[in-house]
Amino acid sequence: MMRIDACCIFMETIDRIAKLFSNCKENGRSAFVGYVCACDPNFDTSLLICKSLIENGVDILELGVPFSDPLADGLTNQLAAQRALESGCCQDDVFRLVKEIRKFSQIPIVFYTYYNLVFSQGIEEYVNRSVAAGVDGLLTLDLPPEEADELVSCCREKGLKNIFIVAPTTPMERIPKIIESTSGFIYYVSRAGVTGEQKELASDLEVRVANIKKHTDLPVVVGFGISNSVQASAVGKIADGVVIGSTLVNCISGNLEDPSVIVQKIGERAKNLSSGL
Repeated sequence: MMRIDACCIFMETIDRIAKLFSNCKENGRSAFVGYVCACDPNFDTSLLICKSLIENGVDILELGVPFSDPLADGLTNQLAAQRALESGCCQDDVFRLVKEIRKFSQIPIVFYTYYNLVFSQGIEEYVNRSVAAGVDGLLTLDLPPEEADELVSCCREKGLKNIFIVAPTTPMERIPKIIESTSGFIYYVSRAGVTGEQKELASDLEVRVANIKKHTDLPVVVGFGISNSVQASAVGKIADGVVIGSTLVNCISGNLEDPSVIVQKIGERAKNLSSGL
């Protein structure tokens, strides 16, 4: 008899990402995608941070998987990964963190990761572990869709979403290829470069998002550089989701001496950002 994995059935039957964006659309608002690095500054505090974010308006939890060479990240998120690794965090802890979150929340969870972390474990093994833990999607930063057939195929078989990036430098003719490999949502990087807070939004953001939407019905979220509720509100009027990370991570780095203050501050920051949406 063919063995059917129960967790795969669950993932295919209940598409948490699609359901979330549908609910947001019905309520006339944009989704708040909140980023923090898993296990920053340590496992126990990270779990409390995730709980605080969920309780204070984050709709999709984007968990950075700690990596020693986070090439898409600015200094804030590089240091977050470094703190997590120095605390002893390994891949097992990241999956365990998701399992613990699943005990109290069904929020969509996306891994913000790098291909070496996937490939080194074996693609099928990594996907199976992600699904079993309760992960909804993978955003593999350094894997272009042209090289991602094996991962995309395995994820589709297991019910895991693949989120790919469109950048300001992406040629228009390449967008359909990216969309062809994408599921869950499209991630538009609002500026060239790495993650980090910015004082101003890109002036051509509305045009760029509209160009992507000409090719797909998938939700389009915008990230990189959004740092306050005014910016979040402006982006939320254009895009289906707003990704905010560095300004949340700074609540951790600025209060390392007291985990309870971290949890309080990051909850307050998330609540304020959520009000902009």
